[in-house]
Amino acid sequence: MGGRGRGSGSRPRNVRRLRGGHLEIVPARSSSTVVTSHSFSPDVFMPEAQRASVSRPMEAIVARPSNDLRRMYYETVPFEPPSPVKRARLDSSLTVSSVPAPPNNNEDSFDERYQMFRDDDDFPQPEPPKAPVPRKPIFSDPTLYEWKGNFREQYLLEFIRRDAPGNTSQSVCPDCSGASAHAAYRCRECKGDVLLCRDCCVKRHLTNPLHVVDAWDGTRFHRTSLKALGLHIQFGHAPGEDCSSPESGRAGFIVLHSNGIHEVSVVFCGAGCGNRGRAGTLDIQLLRGGWFPASQERPQTCVTLIALKQFHTLNLQSKISMYDYYHALEKITRNDGVQLPDRYQVFIRVCKEYRHLMMLKRAGRAHHTGGARSTQAGDLAIRCPACPRPGVNLPEDWQKASKEDSFIYILYLALDACFRLKRGLISSELKDPGLGNGMAFMLENAPYREYLLTVTDQDEMSTCSGLAALDYANTKFSRGYSTTGVGMGVCARHEFIQPNGIGTLQKGERYSNMDYIFASILRYHDEFLRKIISYDIVCQWWKHLMERLLELPPLVRCVLVLTLITFVIPKMHIHAHTALCGITYSLNLTPGSGETDGEGIERPWSMFGRIAGSTKLMGPGAFSDTVDDHANFWNWVKLVTLPATLRRRLDNALEQQVVQREALQSFSDQQQQRVEGWKKMVHDYEDDRTKKNPYEVVIKGLSESQVRLQFQQEEQEQAKLGLPAKHKVTPSAFMAECLEVEDEQREVRLQVEIKKNATAAQQIDLSTLRTKLIRRLERLRKLQATYTPASIVALEKRRATPDEQPEDEPLFLPSSLLASERAGGGCTEGLFEMEQLMRDAQCRSAIVKLRNQLVIKARFLNYKKLHARHQGATTRARSLVNRNELKIRLHSEKYQAAWAALPLGVGGDVSKIGWQKLRKGDIRCMEDSEDLKKKEERRKRAKARQAKKAAELLSHAIVVPAWAQEASEDEEDDAGSDDEETGRGRENRRELSWIWTSAGCTGTDAELEDALRIEWSKAYARSRRWDEEVLILREEFRRLPIALEFEADMWAWRGKSGTVADTALDAAYALGLTAYAAKQEAMYRDLAARARETESAPKVARGAKSRRIAMVDPLADVVAVVDNEANDGDADDDSADVGGDEEAQDGPPGVDDNEELLLGGEVDEI
Repeated sequence: MGGRGRGSGSRPRNVRRLRGGHLEIVPARSSSTVVTSHSFSPDVFMPEAQRASVSRPMEAIVARPSNDLRRMYYETVPFEPPSPVKRARLDSSLTVSSVPAPPNNNEDSFDERYQMFRDDDDFPQPEPPKAPVPRKPIFSDPTLYEWKGNFREQYLLEFIRRDAPGNTSQSVCPDCSGASAHAAYRCRECKGDVLLCRDCCVKRHLTNPLHVVDAWDGTRFHRTSLKALGLHIQFGHAPGEDCSSPESGRAGFIVLHSNGIHEVSVVFCGAGCGNRGRAGTLDIQLLRGGWFPASQERPQTCVTLIALKQFHTLNLQSKISMYDYYHALEKITRNDGVQLPDRYQVFIRVCKEYRHLMMLKRAGRAHHTGGARSTQAGDLAIRCPACPRPGVNLPEDWQKASKEDSFIYILYLALDACFRLKRGLISSELKDPGLGNGMAFMLENAPYREYLLTVTDQDEMSTCSGLAALDYANTKFSRGYSTTGVGMGVCARHEFIQPNGIGTLQKGERYSNMDYIFASILRYHDEFLRKIISYDIVCQWWKHLMERLLELPPLVRCVLVLTLITFVIPKMHIHAHTALCGITYSLNLTPGSGETDGEGIERPWSMFGRIAGSTKLMGPGAFSDTVDDHANFWNWVKLVTLPATLRRRLDNALEQQVVQREALQSFSDQQQQRVEGWKKMVHDYEDDRTKKNPYEVVIKGLSESQVRLQFQQEEQEQAKLGLPAKHKVTPSAFMAECLEVEDEQREVRLQVEIKKNATAAQQIDLSTLRTKLIRRLERLRKLQATYTPASIVALEKRRATPDEQPEDEPLFLPSSLLASERAGGGCTEGLFEMEQLMRDAQCRSAIVKLRNQLVIKARFLNYKKLHARHQGATTRARSLVNRNELKIRLHSEKYQAAWAALPLGVGGDVSKIGWQKLRKGDIRCMEDSEDLKKKEERRKRAKARQAKKAAELLSHAIVVPAWAQEASEDEEDDAGSDDEETGRGRENRRELSWIWTSAGCTGTDAELEDALRIEWSKAYARSRRWDEEVLILREEFRRLPIALEFEADMWAWRGKSGTVADTALDAAYALGLTAYAAKQEAMYRDLAARARETESAPKVARGAKSRRIAMVDPLADVVAVVDNEANDGDADDDSADVGGDEEAQDGPPGVDDNEELLLGGEVDEI
């Protein structure tokens, strides 16, 4: 191209213009119309560095927050330049060669590649976009913000006012009105802010000796104590009555109360007093006064029963530890750093004694002739009232029930292990034996320990999904722990922990531990009851179970009748097992299981997990007693809420029963001719598991190894016939080498992708992988020169970029060549067809491996969520999860590459392939169709709630951004779930992925009929399970009040005939036994009555408040009768109505909550 000419100033200048990548030079003033045209690339005018930068495609980075707003995903998006000149420059720079690039099987599916879930907590978390500031206030609690605006200042002044005497004009004591008495003492806990004199303050607190008193010096209040004012607390006598022969308590007597730690002066009824025989010993005098002594001979420390009851309730409900409660009392007493007397170890001892006594008392051991010493194993455990118990809540002829109705008498048990409840190598059973060894839920220590010593060489259990690797990763770091976890059994439907159903694990989840726990549970259940046993690894555990049970100690040795036992896997955990396990052990396909999910065992773990921080530092005895106490509380809460739980399940079951029946009827109407045969097949399989499984998907076709073997056998036959070979490497070996090189390229690409910011050592590893791949490519090219010369020609025509890596180099396999290129010797005859068969086998093997890795992914993530805690275990679990993600990516890309090559063999018609296209959204974990429907319903409800919120905000001129709406919807829909991790998030709310339902069929009539049979059989099973669920729930509602009435009868019997071993005790003890038995009897009869009422009451809308039980005077009726008789019946009959009765008629039947019942029954007073 010529440059601009230089000459005289009058020389006309030419006009230059750019048209379509060409430069045209037109003379300015010329009589001719000659136009000089030059072809060029526009970037020749640019410097080299700038030209390289603008010749690349233009891209933009788009940031997208995750659904939970904890991560930010960055995506590179190409876009067209806005300027025509830039577009022309870009087009010309990309046109390097006229030789078309070979078709890449992975290019079409690049956007459909599986996006690996990276379990990396260290990923930088950007801040979410700021929400718009509302123009008008919208308060969730208007009263709170009204207080803030109008009353906060006044309330603050009132708090300041309490730091001084409220009545500044008061000068004398209001009690004695003595002019000489100086009113300077005020109680913090008595009503009002009245100042009293010293003597009146002491007199007022004879019955409240643990109140906190302050002294006013005219300037400020000083903390003092009633002991400093001269109060001596007399025990063994009525308040205000002095002992004739008092015995002073020890100096520095400390009392722990709910309002702090107090130093008091105590006086006991002495030995010389005539009342000493009735008052009792020093410790008994304290107990009768409501103080629990820490020792018996000469006590110096006590904890009030009020404080013990408060701590026990807080410990059970909120899991507050003894350490936290004690130090909270210290802060309540003095929060200015002053050291108080240390009674922490004493408090621990008293708490252990108190909770043990509470368990003995509630179990009726005080009413038993042998007392606490005669307590047998499991006697202190609360049993499930809804589970079948012959002799308690079953009819006498329950064993004669027909086969169709016998399922309502099945006992459902669930087993599992938890590795969060650990215990360190602290103390020993000799130093810390425990107070209730084996009396409730924990196994008896001695026989259990002796048995475990005989099976020390037993390995840990494995699963069909490879979870043993994760178990081993966590349990191999068990040094320093005496207990690495616990195994437990519950009733699967009601989640009651079983008596003697909790045992410690020493090294993982071994057969010996779980066998012993299972056999121990069976001791408390009738051997003739049918049982369904749910266990997440039952597919491995039940094998040889009979032989192992016979080797157990005589205490728990048992014989199972396998015809009465069915083994199943919980519904959530079964998705982490193989497809065969999903059919063989599915609760959905097990007759008589109803809608039992088997996951009830997981729910107590959340409770036990909250005390794991305390139990790991306990001795064996304290550990056992603590677990027993919390397990008993768990069972009690389940008991008092069981009627509401059953009613909620029954209402849902009745609705689903109608839905599933209609769905089955609609399906059956469309397949009337086949239904009877399918139904017979289902029932035949249930009667005899050796017959054809109606739910099983049969995979047809050859695997990769089988296809290669078939070709090798054909080549051997040709060699025997004397046919010459082109090369010592056979055609089948050549094609196998091509596909293996393709796999190796895929693996290297993935390693490069995950190591973008590689360290020096990682870069060396990548360089080694690439060197190995380059050498293998060189060998492949030599073979291609023999078998596919067209590939070499295409490779020579192709111009590679300077930065191209070996993993990106195209292989030019027969499917990548055009038909014209393969003709005329360009490709050995038969290679293209051979590749097609191998690609079909690749699809078959890749989809199976992909399913297995997705199963393992679900298992790993669920295990990590439930059991992995702290940095070490979490890091190990994360490494295994990420390693599994690589395998999922490899198998999915292998399938996508093989699928992309198959249409070429059938003229591009994908319908003839027999395999579906694998998209990114299809690569997700398995989930039951019913669960998907429930999630879809929840999503719709959440979307409706979100729309309502958005409309409310819009009415206040606030526009909610789209990202906030999506985040709120996800939080409401998937609260408490790890959908993003398990592959069950937004993208897969549609339906079950085809990879779990398709076996790669070719669409023949026979295969279509198999698919219809499987779907109808599952629909038939769903309908039958809901029918069973309704009948089971009605039977449980029948058994529940009967079992509660049985407990009431037992307490009535204890009240009438119960005695104690020591017959010399006075009548007060006998009256206490009778009173407590009557109290417990009334409570159980009330529970039974409310259970019947709950079953028959009208259905209450969700969220509606239930009727509150008004507190009334229980003696009001007696008083009213006496008054009426005294007034000769002149009182108006209408005046006898109690106002609380009208209140009780408002609202739906039921109880507002079980708080009063919980405190009155489970944590009752002494």
